Amino acid sequence: MGTVLMIGAGGVGRVVAHKCAQLPKVFTNIWLASRTLSKCDAIAAEIGRDHPIHTAQVDADNVPELMTLIERVKPKMVINVALPYQDLTIMDACLATGVHYLDTANYEPLDEAKFEYKWQWAYQERFKEAGLMALLGSGFDPGVTNVFCAHAAKHHFDRIHSIDILDANAGDHGHPFATNFNPEINIREVSANGRFYQHGKWIETDPLAISTRFDFPEIGEKKAYLMYHEEMESMARHLPEIERMRFWMTFSDSYLQHLDVLKNIGMTSIEPILYQGQEIVPLQFLKALLPDPASLGASTKGKTCIGCVINGEKDGKKSSRYIYNVSDHQSCFKEVNAQAVSYTTGVPAMIGAMLMMNETWLKPGVWNIEQLDPDPFMAALTVHGLPWQDTLFKGKVGA
Repeated sequence: MGTVLMIGAGGVGRVVAHKCAQLPKVFTNIWLASRTLSKCDAIAAEIGRDHPIHTAQVDADNVPELMTLIERVKPKMVINVALPYQDLTIMDACLATGVHYLDTANYEPLDEAKFEYKWQWAYQERFKEAGLMALLGSGFDPGVTNVFCAHAAKHHFDRIHSIDILDANAGDHGHPFATNFNPEINIREVSANGRFYQHGKWIETDPLAISTRFDFPEIGEKKAYLMYHEEMESMARHLPEIERMRFWMTFSDSYLQHLDVLKNIGMTSIEPILYQGQEIVPLQFLKALLPDPASLGASTKGKTCIGCVINGEKDGKKSSRYIYNVSDHQSCFKEVNAQAVSYTTGVPAMIGAMLMMNETWLKPGVWNIEQLDPDPFMAALTVHGLPWQDTLFKGKVGA
């Protein structure tokens, strides 16, 4: 159906490349580009000659350089799995060259942890007037969790009262301290103040100040901490009847102890400091010291469980459902040489791109994933490696 250009060759980029290569009738010509060409070449080599991947070097912070590559490749769309700091430059390049755009995480300024969609929503008219589509947040959370909620709103509820998004990773990678996706983004998220949505307002909390225990399918009971996550911002806008929405994530005691020490000594700061005459950002330096998440696949064992507990009304009666996916780290690694955290983000990116390539979802403008028909996406999840369960739920989450 056309050529696709992927930008980003980390753990998620590896998954997207593998999954796109599995659908040669959809992605007839695949290009993979990154600042580090050797990473692209390594992914192309492991996929092999049966599904060839073309590679290129590009600086995703440089709009003219991106434009030159896009004009050379002539893709139907760009899949952005680079850093969130680079969303706007890639969107600018797509507008300038007339190609569609997809990402897995919202734009974030380099010098401030904001996690907001406002910068990308501001592109709505430009993409619409150009006849181009930008699909935002086609990962797992954000992404699949948004689609789970859209599915529930379409099929199970006349009105949704509350949503609790629960993300558990029970994987063990064998390192004293490591992150399962980009360390810089992960630590910025965890270190930020928590926020939840209630009765039309955002209520802020200290970082990880609120917790609950939840019995996750196939994983067991875990302690989960309330955090802010960007899918709540878009769903509060597009599902306005929601009265309360919260996001919870599990962390091991070891992870939190290490993070607390690093925070206390200033290593998680994003404020530049002067060191030996050179300006450095402590968190970026820490990232360079930590294991590359893309290298953790072989050693990570265990499972992830991510889903949504949704409460509301149907035909005048109260109802509660739990929609979730369980993924196994080692099964994911056997298929695509990546652990489940990368897999659960990369597969939805491919699915969103597939639905744009075959024009099931293709329409001009900037869209969050919950604004689109959830049915084809939900069907594709099961086919392409992320089967889901949709069950009645008894009990409650948190207070």
